[in-house]
Amino acid sequence: MRIAAPDQPTVLTLETPTGLARAHVYAPPGRPRGRVALGHGAGPSITTVDLVAARKTLCDNRFSVAVIEQPWLVAGRKVAVRPAALDQAWIPVIEQLSAGIWAEIGGPLLVAGRSAGARVACRTATSVGADAVLALSFPLHPPGKPEASRGDELVTPVRAGLPVAVLQGESDPFGTPAEFTAYLSSVGLQGNPSLYAVPGTHTIPARAAAACAAAVTSALAVLVP
Repeated sequence: MRIAAPDQPTVLTLETPTGLARAHVYAPPGRPRGRVALGHGAGPSITTVDLVAARKTLCDNRFSVAVIEQPWLVAGRKVAVRPAALDQAWIPVIEQLSAGIWAEIGGPLLVAGRSAGARVACRTATSVGADAVLALSFPLHPPGKPEASRGDELVTPVRAGLPVAVLQGESDPFGTPAEFTAYLSSVGLQGNPSLYAVPGTHTIPARAAAACAAAVTSALAVLVP
């Protein structure tokens, strides 16, 4: 299947065990050097500042990018389903993209996502055969509850030998860059995941779009050198 021109995605509806998912597949300029599956967060949007900045930057760096809408969002629900159901939908979507529209594209496979989507990408990276993980606004813990850490999800692909990069708002109540640094030090990890701080909280403001783009560019040099 031919991929559409840049900024004019090919939109695919895909079957999953939890309902229909949707993939917006963006072509890069020139021959693709790899593929990226990019998931959204728990809010009903695929147009957050960090997600859009990442998508555009990845395309500019010659990756075919599939922005994936989970079945709950396609169905018009306002609240995300539980993590296990997110994973159950994500894995077959990647498999169908790899066997279909991405079948003739070689190079590395990156899995990426924002917030809840970043957790999905980390949890399933090895299951889908990913080469690296890009996490946007990873929710290290619920606001005000640092003891309820989700750090084990973040380091799961690291333990499997995959490079991971995290883009995090400087004042994110779900985990500041300083909290990430402290956590990674506590589990004996330095350098992977690589960490990039950008202006904002868990919601990245429009004024930080350029900073997000620059961070993704820097992260790519580490994820796919």
